[in-house]
Amino acid sequence: MKLLEVLMVTEPQLQAKRPVSAPLAGPYGHPFHPILVTVPIGAWVTSLVFDIASHVVSSPGFLTQASEWLIAVGVIGALVAALTGFLDLFAVPRATPAFRTALVHMTLNLLVTGAYAVNFLWRYGDHTGGGRVGVGQLVLSAVSVAVLGLSGYLGGKLAYRYGVRVADENTQAEGYTPGRGASRSRPSG
Repeated sequence: MKLLEVLMVTEPQLQAKRPVSAPLAGPYGHPFHPILVTVPIGAWVTSLVFDIASHVVSSPGFLTQASEWLIAVGVIGALVAALTGFLDLFAVPRATPAFRTALVHMTLNLLVTGAYAVNFLWRYGDHTGGGRVGVGQLVLSAVSVAVLGLSGYLGGKLAYRYGVRVADENTQAEGYTPGRGASRSRPSG
């Protein structure tokens, strides 16, 4: 690829970098979605660790109960993250590879969130006796985390390959220019 082709940014690319609503989705170059997704990811991965640990320790009740509530925290966090993700999706031009990737990313995330909502309801009030997490519930969590990992890969592709909601190259170059402070340059338009 020629250097000039790399430096030329098209209007659809710039559109995908701008927030639809800065107060709700985050300002230019600082989207809220990536930081919000850490809540469900962390909660759900930790709940899976607790599910597995509940089969190792002699008194697993505290792990079982903690896992149940981590799943609930993850579902709530995922719904909040989804709101900002929807706003970011609206910035991506339709009929593009980035848009199709975003739709698959969104669909997988909604499926995982639904699976965890089902998993929470399946568990709710079921483990007051201090027993281990059921094998079916553990398998559902493991499959959900695997699908979440795939969706995370696609989210990374959106940001790092397609540059969705990432500052343009000129703004990024400011960080590599000696003697220049951080400025608030934005793409035109």
